[in-house]
Amino acid sequence: MLWHARPMEWLGGVYPVREALRARRRELRRLWLARGHGPTRQLLAGLAEQAGLTVEWVSPEVLDQRLPPGARGQGCALEAGPLPELDLKALLDRPAADGRRVVALDRVEDPRNLGAVARVAEATGSTALLLPGRHSAPLSPIASRASAGALEHLPVCRVPNLARALDSLREASFWVLGAEPEASEGLFDAPDRWFEGELALVFGSEERGIRPGVARRLDHRLRIPMSGRVASLNVASAAAVVLFEVVRRRREGGS
Repeated sequence: MLWHARPMEWLGGVYPVREALRARRRELRRLWLARGHGPTRQLLAGLAEQAGLTVEWVSPEVLDQRLPPGARGQGCALEAGPLPELDLKALLDRPAADGRRVVALDRVEDPRNLGAVARVAEATGSTALLLPGRHSAPLSPIASRASAGALEHLPVCRVPNLARALDSLREASFWVLGAEPEASEGLFDAPDRWFEGELALVFGSEERGIRPGVARRLDHRLRIPMSGRVASLNVASAAAVVLFEVVRRRREGGS
């Protein structure tokens, strides 16, 4: 695993704090809780004590001072290190009984969009999130909160060059599929064999889509059929449609 040289940070929000305490994938230092005896705070205190952390009960005003301006702590703040990031070899070494499913994001720089995609990817049993080293949102507390804590569980692989990483996945027998509004093939009309085995699913930013160099690595392009007047979905919504369709196809096909 690779750890980026980022300082300790403060996570706020019940879901990301709870999942960080459950997953224990990052360094955990201490938990601050607003004074009170609600069941949620007691649950968080119990999880922190199981992890060997110091729990400090403070006033809501003191707790809010530990969080970035505008952040909603919901009565809790966890001091933690950065999330771990895999390299590509570690990702390829991870087995999966029904075939690995990797979600790759190209030029998704908004941490809220990244977090929302991670939430969908984790909910659909994806193996990992694949991110380029540049022009990609960091795994920040904002991203963790937007993921509702899913980033605390979902492995993330960050690579220097996304196009070359997709080449490596193809060499490892992955099908590489990309979601593009202008694709000729509709998602629901695509053959089942496209969704079998090892899969890498690529999504671009809402404004700029998938870069040409990355798009050249796609085995197939898929379009989400749109019946209304809105021309496209944001990246998190598009990922939800595609990933749940993959889950449906694989369940019906028994793969």
